[in-house]
Amino acid sequence: MCGICGINWRDAELTRAMTSAMTHRGPDQEGIFHDDHVSLGHRRLSIIDLSDHARQPMHNEDGTVHLVCNGEIYNFQALRDQLKAKGHEFSSHSDSEVIVHAYEEYGTECLRHLRGMFAFAIWDANTRTLLIARDRIGIKPLYYHYADKRLTFASEIKALLVNSAVPRELDHQAMADYLGFEFVPAPDTMFAGIHKLPAGHFALLRQGQLVVEPYWDLRFTPQTTLSYQAAAERQMELLDDAVSSHLVSDVPLGVFLSGGLDSSALVAMMRRHHAGNLKTFTIGYRDRSFSEVEYAKQVADYFGTDHTVLHIDGIKPEYVEQALWHLDEPMTDLSAVPLMLVCRAARQHVTVCLSGEGGDESYAGYDRFKASRINRYYACLPRILRHGLVQRLVNRLPDQPRKKGALNLLKRFIEGSCLPSDGEHLRWQYFLNPALRTALFNRRFKDRIDERPFRQIAAMARNCTATDTVNREIYLDMRFMMTDSVLMKVDKMSMASALEVRVPLLDHVLVEFIASLPGNWKLRGLKTKAMLRTGLTGLLPDNIVHRGKQGYSLPVKHLLRNELKDYMVELLNDSSMLRENFNMEYINTLIKEHTGMVHNHNHILWALINAAIWHNRFIR
Repeated sequence: MCGICGINWRDAELTRAMTSAMTHRGPDQEGIFHDDHVSLGHRRLSIIDLSDHARQPMHNEDGTVHLVCNGEIYNFQALRDQLKAKGHEFSSHSDSEVIVHAYEEYGTECLRHLRGMFAFAIWDANTRTLLIARDRIGIKPLYYHYADKRLTFASEIKALLVNSAVPRELDHQAMADYLGFEFVPAPDTMFAGIHKLPAGHFALLRQGQLVVEPYWDLRFTPQTTLSYQAAAERQMELLDDAVSSHLVSDVPLGVFLSGGLDSSALVAMMRRHHAGNLKTFTIGYRDRSFSEVEYAKQVADYFGTDHTVLHIDGIKPEYVEQALWHLDEPMTDLSAVPLMLVCRAARQHVTVCLSGEGGDESYAGYDRFKASRINRYYACLPRILRHGLVQRLVNRLPDQPRKKGALNLLKRFIEGSCLPSDGEHLRWQYFLNPALRTALFNRRFKDRIDERPFRQIAAMARNCTATDTVNREIYLDMRFMMTDSVLMKVDKMSMASALEVRVPLLDHVLVEFIASLPGNWKLRGLKTKAMLRTGLTGLLPDNIVHRGKQGYSLPVKHLLRNELKDYMVELLNDSSMLRENFNMEYINTLIKEHTGMVHNHNHILWALINAAIWHNRFIR
């Protein structure tokens, strides 16, 4: 795991400064390559082949192809054997070197041969072509700025900003999208002129012209030959294979164990291949409705792991600011700060951790999948009854202190059901309703943006090949939601402590198999992750197999009413960005209603807090 950067001109000093901005991603080594046409930089976190032979940038036999890579290639040993049989000579045992020779052999088609998580750049001196690429699922990030035939790219935006030609300007449309979805959807970022390379895409720069193209998408080709039980068994074979391949490491390795289904499944699979000391890590809170410590301990005891619990009793403002610095742009997943802290704790023991991201997206595990199904029946009620009576009555219900609970879930369901249907199931993950938008944005801001909230979802949905509702929703979760929220959080919060996090549930072979199965095998009635639960029956304790999703998100609504209240009030009222674009009187009304427990406004207030911190740190 590493940090990469580069430019399409010769400037070793700039490249070294960009590389240095990402030292936290790769504290073990720094490497620079430059010729008259390109400069590449690399920060190394040594995981596989710890020798100097594996340092980057690395090149082919005659020095005409140069690579910098961030990530892991899990099928590198088999691919290496194939390429050696074709006459390629290797100088290391690194997984990254297979990319160099695969590119020599297959060109851009090499991407289809790679199984793993990666973002890389290849300079081909023979054709004077610069290739940058990102893995299918988007596990590893890659950003770029392109203007006047000059390309600057890096694993993190802060490295791009070292180049004075890269502007530090707010993208107003991105801000509006962020306040709704709580992340900025690709290819945009919160910086005008800086873009994310989308997942499953590559970009070619030749003769100063940049072309961005997709090479993979998630297809829902029906698998008609397997019964439900046979498919459940096959998924477990693929999961076991994915976990086994993700255990290849020359440094200590552990796993994040929340006590939920996905992380518990990883521990069960790891135990098959790892008989020795298996280290597990989890997070706990005082409020039991936000904590899963007892379930994590149950699984740890069941499999005999060396278990560490990080108890979080309070959050300091500096933790929030540190998280924003590493995220590069606001992304207000409520588990970002706790993840940063548990990664910091885990790094004292291991260099690699497995984590259960991807199960909720691939298997329809979120509450929003259930909300969408319930809404089919709720929408049959007359509109006047839904909006005129039910919505008004539910809006009057007071906020409940616990994380979920029946009343809180009811309120969230009604809020989402009132949003436009083109938001599909993701409208239950959208936090900027029309009334809030109208009151929050000032006229100057509104004139700069497209106020259609779900235009990107509608565009993304047109690429989906699924014929049933659940699989269509899974596609949107996988391709729109997950990459720039969940996976961005995991990468940035782990690399802040130079900890590599691997996500076996997002192995693309496993993901493609699950996508080939009917949606009602994944969401059966209101039972989420039905097929995964079937496969895990007998491998995990029954109560773990059948328990609902909880997650380890931060209890932000309580923090904003208590220890972070004064910080919030001062920060929001001092923000020049908020004063220029939003109605400050309304923001203070939201603060008053939230702290007075009249309404729960934690999502919008937390989003504004993160936006203000980001603007202060990166723009102001």
